[in-house]
Amino acid sequence: MFFGLVKQGSGHVRPRRAIRTVLVVEDEPLVAFDNEHALEQAGYAIAATVDDHDHAVRVIDGGGIDLVIADVTLHGKNTGIDVARHAAAQGMPVLFVTGRCPVDAWTLAVGCLSKPYAPRDLIAAIGVVDAMLRGARRPRSPIGLSLFPSEG
Repeated sequence: MFFGLVKQGSGHVRPRRAIRTVLVVEDEPLVAFDNEHALEQAGYAIAATVDDHDHAVRVIDGGGIDLVIADVTLHGKNTGIDVARHAAAQGMPVLFVTGRCPVDAWTLAVGCLSKPYAPRDLIAAIGVVDAMLRGARRPRSPIGLSLFPSEG
């Protein structure tokens, strides 16, 4: 998969991000707000911020998302695990952001960032996932990030 190159003002060339648009799936309003703010400040577009499975599925089905960050606990009967199953079936990478990473998370997601985390750790974790998706050298992982081996 080729993502192209971006020429910077100084003439340096850096790889284009694999992750540009993120779906935030989080049921805690303050955490959702902090995630949105941190992501926007880091230059990511927010496809949507949702707190339940059904809304997440509608956004995923709409396309244009490069990464889903999902908490496991959500409003309603379905969980972030169900969201991850749907995203994985669409070939969309998922990063769990949760206090307790599910036992079978490795079958559904690229990794798990443990709560609580600082906004900079979320951005760093997405940077690691981005490098992993591009097959590039991975930057240093933030504390609390567990990556799962890909099946490819």
